[in-house]
Amino acid sequence: VDYNLMSTIPGLYVLGEANFSDHGANRLGASALMQGLADGYFVIPVTIGDYLAGTKLGKVATDAPEFRQAEEDVRARLGKLLAGKGKRTVDSFHRELGRIMWDKCGMARNEQGLKEAIAEIRQIREEFWKDVRVTGKANEFNQELEKACRVADFLELGELMCMDALNRNESCGGHFREEY
Repeated sequence: VDYNLMSTIPGLYVLGEANFSDHGANRLGASALMQGLADGYFVIPVTIGDYLAGTKLGKVATDAPEFRQAEEDVRARLGKLLAGKGKRTVDSFHRELGRIMWDKCGMARNEQGLKEAIAEIRQIREEFWKDVRVTGKANEFNQELEKACRVADFLELGELMCMDALNRNESCGGHFREEY
């Protein structure tokens, strides 16, 4: 990657531990997580503007059926989040997911814990869509709605990470399977 984190393919940026910009290929979990956060929050929002400012982009067609379908899906998701009259806050789900990931999919993990984590995350996701409370409206600045969308994504990503860790028996960098 270059200093702006762009790969040798114009417009393709590489963030987090995959970019090897600061630490090379020898990475530990906390370092990799911090690199991803730093790149995502601080570097890319500034550097990608250089590329966009100097690149002639083609017009994006909004009449394609795929575009319309994606737009409908997003509106439905936002509507579902705002229509629910649940009792739990978005933050409570976020904390619960974080605890599972910390306890069962951290640096040291094992088969039993990962299977439990997957089942628990699936349960939390089901409960999230039934019992989350999101205040505000869709067509206004709504950080609670933004957070709810992010936590919904985290639930999917958390399950995927646990499934990946379950299917990877060997140790990988600073992460290791206790039974191997």
